[in-house]
Amino acid sequence: MAHQTKPLSVVFFASSSGREPVREWLRELEKDDRREIGADILAVQQGWPLGLPLCRSLGHGLWEVRSTLPSRRIARVIFTFDDETIVLLNGFIKKTQKTPAAEIEIALKRLKEMTS
Repeated sequence: MAHQTKPLSVVFFASSSGREPVREWLRELEKDDRREIGADILAVQQGWPLGLPLCRSLGHGLWEVRSTLPSRRIARVIFTFDDETIVLLNGFIKKTQKTPAAEIEIALKRLKEMTS
């Protein structure tokens, strides 16, 4: 994907029942943490393509936004692209060095649901 001249759109993945799990997860976080994650997603939206330290590929068409939160925790938002739109598939607080396979599986399941 070439460097963007205009910001990409961002949407939340919505399940077949209409739930938006990433939006729900964000609402559970403290305001300052939400603001930091939002700023990081905005940086990706405006500056794509980006790499480390903010963004990295997970393979299978998945990417992660890497956020260090004011609450001294680490958050990840896994996303994919649908044309020129960033689709936020999964968000979580990171507790281990490596991105947990279960979190990637959730994102892959949502990606499959999105494309079927």
